[in-house]
Amino acid sequence: MTSSTPVLVDAHHHLWDLTERPQAWLDEPSLAPLRRSFTLGDLRSDATRPIAGRRPAATVAVQCIASVPETRDLLAIAEQDALLGAVVGWADLTSPAVGATLDGLLAGPGGRYLRSLRHLVQSESDPDWLQRPDVERGLAQVRRRGLAYDVLVRAHQLPSAVRLAQRFPDLPLVLNHAGKPALAKGDLDGWERQIRLLAGHPHVVCKVSGLVTEADHEAWTTDDIRPVWDVLMSSFGPDRLMFGSDWPVCVLAGGWNRWADAMDELLTGCSATDTEAVLAGTATRFYRLAPATRPTPRKDSPS
Repeated sequence: MTSSTPVLVDAHHHLWDLTERPQAWLDEPSLAPLRRSFTLGDLRSDATRPIAGRRPAATVAVQCIASVPETRDLLAIAEQDALLGAVVGWADLTSPAVGATLDGLLAGPGGRYLRSLRHLVQSESDPDWLQRPDVERGLAQVRRRGLAYDVLVRAHQLPSAVRLAQRFPDLPLVLNHAGKPALAKGDLDGWERQIRLLAGHPHVVCKVSGLVTEADHEAWTTDDIRPVWDVLMSSFGPDRLMFGSDWPVCVLAGGWNRWADAMDELLTGCSATDTEAVLAGTATRFYRLAPATRPTPRKDSPS
């Protein structure tokens, strides 16, 4: 993303309208603060803290549930609102009809904004889910259509992500939430080993997102996040890292602005080139975002 005014890309957030599409995962008592609808208008209202002087000019909305209709909803919002530059959707990778499903999404309203697929692998009990033959057939269909894949795994599932990178060297991959390191427990050794293995595959990039909800929700500080940041910078490098807020989930641990403040601290001392990569360049390249110059208020679209 090139611009005379430096901009910020939020490469990972969610949207949901509970009146249209229930989210059963929100029934957990600890998630009560999230049990309402969240729109792009809400994101604009919440995201007021700049990072390195930058404010959001483009965002990437990511699926929450295993639902093709939810993906259609997100694509329709992208068609109506210039802030939303790309969608990470869902389709059943195990289905023999996944190719037809993807073709339907790409040809439908807002289909040009579909740039990647994601599945909640973190919730799968099978440690080799990503290596299942039916899943690999589905990923081949994703690759065939020029789409990428967002990898959502927990730290103990990272070996499966490494195998995915080995088996699909021509499928662009982005690791969500840095593989969910166990920040609250302070146990990063096994996570770090797998991250360095994964980073050895040049077609894999990583989102600096979702870290605050892996830490102590109430007491975390930037210094708690810094060991993970240091590993990511030394393994992936800034050209393969992208900022994401994980809004509104981050509300559970302080919200968009508190995470933005920490990100600003983490970037202190980085060069202008490295800051540009993390805050805009990597996400723009990976998700093929259109150029943006500065945040422009727009009428909110329904979600």
